[in-house]
Amino acid sequence: MELITKYFPGLSGKQLQQFRQLEQLFRDWNAKVNLISRKDIENLYEHHVLHSLAIAKVFLFQDDAEILDVGTGGGFPGVPLAILFPQVQFLLIDGTLKKIKVVQDVIQQLGLQNVRAQQARAEELKKQRFDFVVTRAVATLPQLLTWCQRLAKEKHRHSLPNGLIALKGGNLKAEIKALPKGEYTESYPISGFFEEPYFEGKFVVYLQL
Repeated sequence: MELITKYFPGLSGKQLQQFRQLEQLFRDWNAKVNLISRKDIENLYEHHVLHSLAIAKVFLFQDDAEILDVGTGGGFPGVPLAILFPQVQFLLIDGTLKKIKVVQDVIQQLGLQNVRAQQARAEELKKQRFDFVVTRAVATLPQLLTWCQRLAKEKHRHSLPNGLIALKGGNLKAEIKALPKGEYTESYPISGFFEEPYFEGKFVVYLQL
């Protein structure tokens, strides 16, 4: 928890309590459903919660913005972002039902009113549109573009046009190069926000949709 308050010192009492609850909730669920590797559960706050919140160091979502988390898995980055932005609406989707059931329970236990989770894939969403799509460790940028480019609202309310925000590592230059010509991206090294060695080589990547 100290890691969260270190970089986000202005949290309310309710937000602090919700972030504290995450550890026990994920420990309990991880014993039943392998969401996070047994070894990595010890690093829940650094590797999963704080990593998710790196998005908030780049984007301050407007109140009532609508955000889609594609391939949310155990609820990352959507759940930590929903705690941080209680006035923003989040939809978390994943194709695996057992993961969605976990996320739905976590949402209920935390008392989060601004987030829903459902079993779905991005390509199955027909009518819904969003200000931003967020994702972590799901697919390459070209694949994400294919899935998500029709999901952005036409009206822009933020400093950057509506688009995709991906937490990425690995060979990012190759992924950006593989995008169709003319696609606009920005990348922000997370090590510029958080000093822990884990974040070296990891980025917040914005892709305009």
